[in-house]
Amino acid sequence: MEETDLCIHFLLGKALQHVKQISKAKLAPYGVTPVQFALLRLLWEKDGEYGFVLANRLLIDSATITGVIDRLEQNGLIQRRIDQKDRRNKRVFLTEKGRSLEAPLIKKMNEMNDEVMSKFDADKVQCFREMLFEIGIKKKVRM
Repeated sequence: MEETDLCIHFLLGKALQHVKQISKAKLAPYGVTPVQFALLRLLWEKDGEYGFVLANRLLIDSATITGVIDRLEQNGLIQRRIDQKDRRNKRVFLTEKGRSLEAPLIKKMNEMNDEVMSKFDADKVQCFREMLFEIGIKKKVRM
């Protein structure tokens, strides 16, 4: 049996393990996990979002987003503020500390992407990204 004949689940799992190791190592000095980075990245694009909007954009459930927000808030990277237009809801805002991590964290994650994809040319990288999107995101968005 060829190595490429292994089931897709196994191959994706092994690839994910490798990528997680690298990304965790790159982010660890900043006290941020990959999912926390993903949330921060959304706030760097548009600060002051509702938690449920962040959850929807990251395709994660409300319990998970609450934990992610709690940890980022405990680490002083974000803060929740009551929405002045609708006091039943809270918005999530970056702190100065959270804003200051944008450049170094994006640099580290770009390094991780480059390291992981270094064996492939730009066309293969783009094709791979498109396939992952089709498998993992587009299907969920259609549901």
